Order: sequence, then structure tokens, then C-alpha cells
Amino acid sequence: MKIAVMQPYLFPYIGYFQLMNAVDQFVIYDNIEFTKKGWINRNRILVNGKDAYISLPLKKDSDFLDIKERYLAEIWQEERKKILNKIAESYKKAPHFSNVYHIIEKCLLFEKMNLFEFILNSLNSVKEYLGIATPLIISSEISINHQLKAEKKVVEICKSLKAETYINPIGGTGLYNKDDFKKEGIDLYFLKTGDVKYKQFNNDFIPFLSIIDVMMFNSADEIKKQLKSAYTLV
Repeated sequence: MKIAVMQPYLFPYIGYFQLMNAVDQFVIYDNIEFTKKGWINRNRILVNGKDAYISLPLKKDSDFLDIKERYLAEIWQEERKKILNKIAESYKKAPHFSNVYHIIEKCLLFEKMNLFEFILNSLNSVKEYLGIATPLIISSEISINHQLKAEKKVVEICKSLKAETYINPIGGTGLYNKDDFKKEGIDLYFLKTGDVKYKQFNNDFIPFLSIIDVMMFNSADEIKKQLKSAYTLV
């Protein structure tokens, strides 16, 4: 059994979905503290040849609430129209716009205002489009001591799900130690996304944009190939 554990991100980059596709179960944190200036409620798309942010406005609340306790702001009803217009204007000439735009539109018109439920819905929608079979597991539904933090919490999740292998994005090399996991009977690997490059109109290529960008310029079959081969485990 191979698993990964990640925060929920808004239309994350392709490496997120490579990781999802590489494991047997993909755990998504809903009961950890929301972090500002991360990728939970924002991402980057291509606008006039440059990267630009799209963001979900959040209701003002305590900085110490968990992700599942945060909600979209009331202005979201208007803001999402602006975001949809921004995406449509930016990608209307992209080769796969007609297939992809209605998926993104449906995600952004999702009625629930809870941040976690909103992002989980979008992840499931993209997952379905890309043909990823990996089930998504909500962290708070796993029977562990949820007061644990960082590596200890990940190890307990692995044990609860009877995982022999844990895979983390390459950025976690400074957080997790292979020997520590090995002592617990778990093999630790890091996924490093390779050179996923494609034509973005006639612009200089900008890597690691939202999966929206990848979907607009690549067919689902092309992306499936990138999910399976365009990375290494170290």
C-alpha cells in the first residue's frame, strides 16, 4: 500500500496529480491549520504571456482555524464571475478550451461556501477528467491521534492505513527523514516532477502553472502520459 498526504490546493500544478496518481490512497488534510500565502486558496494561470494569480476570497476569521473551518467570503458570488471571465479571456484560443472550460466553470459555480468542500469538489472533478482512480481520503476521518504534528502525524496515518510506502513531494526532503520512517516499517520516497513542457500559444514557456493551464494546452490522454512518466522517485 502506497499513500501520500497533502493539503487541499486550488487547481494545483501537475505534480500534485502525479503524486495522486502514483499512490493507492491519497489523504487530504482538512483538520490542520489554514496557512496564508500558500496554495490552498490560490494558484497561477497564464494571462497575456505572464503568470497571474486567481484567488478564492475568504471570510475574515481567526488565523488559527483549521482548513475545514474556513469559508468563502460573501463577495465570492461576484468574484467568481471575474475569475471565470479572466480564464475565458486568457484561454479562449487554447486548443482544448471547449473541453476544459465547462469543467472549470462547474467547479467555480459549486454552491457550498466551505473552503475544504469547495476545493475537494474541484480536485475530484479534475481527477475524474484525468482518469485518476486513486481514492481521496479525508484526514479527519482516519482513526489516529489528531493532536500529533508533522512527521509523527504522517507516520500514524501510514500505520492506520497499513501503508508500507509513503511518497511526498520533493519539497519535503528537509522535513522528513528516510531512516525515521524506516524504523516504523515505512519506505519513504520523494516525487520530483520532471520537465513537463508544452506550447503555451507563442509565448516563452512558464512552468508549474495551475493544472488549468496544462488542461487547456494538452489533451486528457497527453496529460495521462505526463502523470505516469514525467517524474522520478528519489
